[in-house]
Parts: sequence; C-alpha cells; structure tokens
Amino acid sequence: MSNPTHEQLYDRLVAVLQYLHDAPAEQLTPDATYAGLGVDSLTMVEISMRLERELGVEVADDELSQDLSLAETVRLIESKLSADGPLHPTTA
Repeated sequence: MSNPTHEQLYDRLVAVLQYLHDAPAEQLTPDATYAGLGVDSLTMVEISMRLERELGVEVADDELSQDLSLAETVRLIESKLSADGPLHPTTA
C-alpha cells in the first residue's frame, strides 16, 4: 500500500481540525496557523494523538507549534511517512 497523497493528508488534517476544534472550513487554508485558528495547547495534543491513530505516524505534540501552518504540518507528516515507510493506518 502506498502513502497518501499530499492532498489526501491535507484533507485528513482539515477533517481532524473540524472535528476537534470545530474550525470553519473557510479558515482552514494551507497558510492558516494553529495560533491563527485559535487552537489551544490541549487541542494540539489531541490533534497529535488523532494523527497518530488515523495515519499510523507519530507526530509529537511538541512538533506541532502554534506558528506551524497546515501546509507545514502536512510536509512534516510526509517526511515522517517517507522515513517510516508505507502507511499502515489502524482502524478503531
């Protein structure tokens, strides 16, 4: 199984943010930062845990800084996926 595309990862990240933070879709742009979206530190931890569960890749909550954009987050995930090999998501 191959890794998801950039667009698929971005869509998953947006879905996670909409679920955990109830962020309006029009604010969820690639350049949006967590600080700009008003995401608090507890939600950052939840995002990290959710990404690990859904994508099978560990993204430590301290890697998700408030100034990180959504596009930068996707690039971080992509770099971890290419270092770890193919994606093997877990299902709950």
